[in-house]
Amino acid sequence: MPIYEYKCIDCEEDFEELVSGMDPDVSCPKCSSRNIKKKLSLFGMSGGEKPAASSGSGCSSCSSSSCSSCH
Repeated sequence: MPIYEYKCIDCEEDFEELVSGMDPDVSCPKCSSRNIKKKLSLFGMSGGEKPAASSGSGCSSCSSSSCSSCH
């Protein structure tokens, strides 16, 4: 089950919700409003490119010479 990020339009509370199904019944935990908007979560995005392995000089995201330390 995925975790989605929401923002309540009424009280402006940001919250996360573990949801199941295509049409989850989600309400704000602070004010119980159902007037919410799903936020774009970069963590939940899929299909992004993976870093390319370099030839012995480490990856672009770390200074290690062995990519096994960061992958």
